[in-house]
Amino acid sequence: MAVFNSLHKTSTRFFVPTGRNSGKWGNVNRFSTAAAVEELIIPQVPITYTKHLINGQFVDADAASGKTFPTYDPRTGEVIARVAEGDAEDINRAVSAARKAFDEGPWPKMTAYERCQIILRFADLTWNNGKPYEQWATSELPTFVRLFRYYAADKIHGLTVPADGNYHVETLHELIGVAGQIIPWNFPLLMFAWKVGPALACGNTVILKTAEQTPLTALYVAKAGLPPGVLNVVSGYGPTAGAALASHMDVDKLAFTGSTETGKVVLELAARSNLKPVILNLEGNLLSLGQCCCAGSRTFVHERIYDEFLEKAKARALKRVVGDPFIKGVEQGPQVCFASTLRQNIIDCVLSYHFCSFYSYYKATLECGGDRIGSKGFFVQPTVFSNVQRVGTVWINCFDVFDAAIPFGGYKMSGISREKGIYSLNNYLQVKAVVSPVKNPAWL
Repeated sequence: MAVFNSLHKTSTRFFVPTGRNSGKWGNVNRFSTAAAVEELIIPQVPITYTKHLINGQFVDADAASGKTFPTYDPRTGEVIARVAEGDAEDINRAVSAARKAFDEGPWPKMTAYERCQIILRFADLTWNNGKPYEQWATSELPTFVRLFRYYAADKIHGLTVPADGNYHVETLHELIGVAGQIIPWNFPLLMFAWKVGPALACGNTVILKTAEQTPLTALYVAKAGLPPGVLNVVSGYGPTAGAALASHMDVDKLAFTGSTETGKVVLELAARSNLKPVILNLEGNLLSLGQCCCAGSRTFVHERIYDEFLEKAKARALKRVVGDPFIKGVEQGPQVCFASTLRQNIIDCVLSYHFCSFYSYYKATLECGGDRIGSKGFFVQPTVFSNVQRVGTVWINCFDVFDAAIPFGGYKMSGISREKGIYSLNNYLQVKAVVSPVKNPAWL
């Protein structure tokens, strides 16, 4: 996957991805990106939480099956920790805990104000997808806090509706119940907030299935001290744990962020089970190390300055600092590692698959970069393409503008529904109309 900053001429287009490329397309400008840092920082981060969180406890066993899977340091490709590998039985246990917490526990019965005081603990809480520390500390973490503070303000209310005749009509927003949520690896902290925040604020209970590439973040922040069963976290793979959650008969709502193809499978599983409603936030372009669905993928440039702009873009790519994301000044860390038993071949396969597909689909011209950096870890050269033939989301005279109150989502194959803002809360509520007759109403 890749992030592309594309630059368009009237009839000729190019863009700058900080992503992956096989680099096999003729004479391209090979370069030595600003040297990747040789000495890696070993962060003093104890890996404490590696087991499922079910019913308020980190379970004693690794998983019902006893299986674990590795999570990797993308800087080196080495194993950080082994994490419990959930499957259908673990999902069943988590759903049972969430159902009991919803049907019998205190969480849904609390006032919105009482729930909000507990949700604020997430905002007070605050390593393994390779994102530069400076980006995480100055962007993702503050946004995580802002999102939970946004949802922790009581925004749930109904409406009084005018109707023909002597009737008083009001709408009530009621809880959905048990929500299943599946998040990706590119923004593990923000995706946690996008999904968990609004669901909990509305009084629902949650089973969160983390991405197998980045399971540690959610397990850490989930320890905010909620009542047992309100928030359950299961780590595992999509075809096992993810599929079990999507098809579970006792899950009332499902939310998924990931690829369009997997989104289709999730939607089908939800429909074939209990026809549960589904929120889908699906892939678009790829900001976060070339791994973001809403990256600024193209910049339209006037034809009079096109050639100059292209040269400056290539020059900027040459100066981009790639290295250890814990080092100050590093602009680009490693790509995330896709789970595979053939890890040594992963990045070569990904480079070839994604950029060959990109080249073929967009008819683009590789200007520079497009190769692996070093033989250790998952580092890729910043890469520039030109002659790109498509465009998606547009920012006008700005870029990457987000806010907790601004809804996010795509059209057509990019998903269903919206996340963030008041629309995200509406995802986890259902509307009931209440109609009662009124004798001689004063307003008539």
